[in-house]
Amino acid sequence: MKIPKFPSNFPNRRISKVGRAVSYNMIDVAQWCVYALVIGAVCGAVAAVFGFTIEAATEARQQYGWLVWLMPLAGVAIVACYRLSGIDHPLGTNRVLIAVEKDEGIAIRMAPLIFLASALTHLTGGSSGREGAALQIGGSIANYIGRQFRLSHMDLRIVTMCGMAAGFSGLFGTPLAAAIFAMEVTGGALHYVALFPCLLSAIVARVIAMAMGVKATAFSVSCFMDLSLRASGSVIVLGALCAVVAILFCLTMEHVGKFYETNLKNPYQRIIAAGLFVAAITTILGTRDYNGAGGEVIVRALQGDAAPEAFLLKMIITALTLEAGFKGGEIVPTFFIGSTFGAVIGPLLGLDPGFAAALSMTGVFCGVTNCPIASILLSFELFGGQSLILFALCCSLSYMLSGHYSLYAAQRLEQDKFHLE
Repeated sequence: MKIPKFPSNFPNRRISKVGRAVSYNMIDVAQWCVYALVIGAVCGAVAAVFGFTIEAATEARQQYGWLVWLMPLAGVAIVACYRLSGIDHPLGTNRVLIAVEKDEGIAIRMAPLIFLASALTHLTGGSSGREGAALQIGGSIANYIGRQFRLSHMDLRIVTMCGMAAGFSGLFGTPLAAAIFAMEVTGGALHYVALFPCLLSAIVARVIAMAMGVKATAFSVSCFMDLSLRASGSVIVLGALCAVVAILFCLTMEHVGKFYETNLKNPYQRIIAAGLFVAAITTILGTRDYNGAGGEVIVRALQGDAAPEAFLLKMIITALTLEAGFKGGEIVPTFFIGSTFGAVIGPLLGLDPGFAAALSMTGVFCGVTNCPIASILLSFELFGGQSLILFALCCSLSYMLSGHYSLYAAQRLEQDKFHLE
């Protein structure tokens, strides 16, 4: 017997016979499997190539220190590329969040633009990460694929989330956190209808990236702490401090952006000035620790070694870089800020510095992204699940106390952090 067709907004898609309901749902599942497989495969391969490109750019920058003085030239090239492509005001990750929230497409040319711009930023020493760019690349590719399938607005939103999850997972190697992050960051509420396709896309992307030689990101910590009232009390204080650092980072990004808009309105002047600022600061400091993502510094912090001023310097240099128009992402710089802060403050709270660095790394990330579940899962995938309850305690308090601050201006929280509505 032929299965009747129902409109997409049919309440719970209920039909009279269980067999028909199962068949109808299986068709939906099969369709989402196809979308997820296609998006995961494409975004996973692109994320792998992107990762190799950023690694090559980083190695070149570390070998040739003078490349940092080419930042202004790289900035001019970035602005020119966007303008020649008809994009005068690139919004970065915010553009993807807007596309998920509203009935808007993302130009497919965003993918190669962010790819090239991020490579130039890393090559010349801008303080930025990779995963934010991967979110944008994956989201724009998936949005384009969804429009080719002529999906409805609601399904296009889910497909875009799938691309974000696939890009993050393919590059960083944390499919569970990537899937939940793509769902959480778009509005602060989990729409469970997106869980299966986002997770499948993230898994496929990770498998493809692994086959191409991309290793998953993982960190080792000097030691973990067992659950106790004393440890819990120290972690609660650390979680509150993580919220303060998260707010400070968001405010720094905001005020540096306003400074640029007020005093350097021309995008070429702005990005040239930013390049000169970063190059000069790098030369004065005599270290390249604050250029690029800073993965080596994160590793040292997780072993308990961090300079007291490191988190503040990274905060300022990242704001100078990204708010001027250089590209990349905010996620790994956030890890840098959180881990170096935790390594310094941890011993004052009676915590092992390496363990405090790990806690603060995910706690600050949670505070600036408003994604508590993804942050907890990220700690599980990065650190192996030890002391998970303490990571959850730190992240949940940082989430509450960071208020409605966010690194993403387009992020809209659908619920109050202190009261049920």
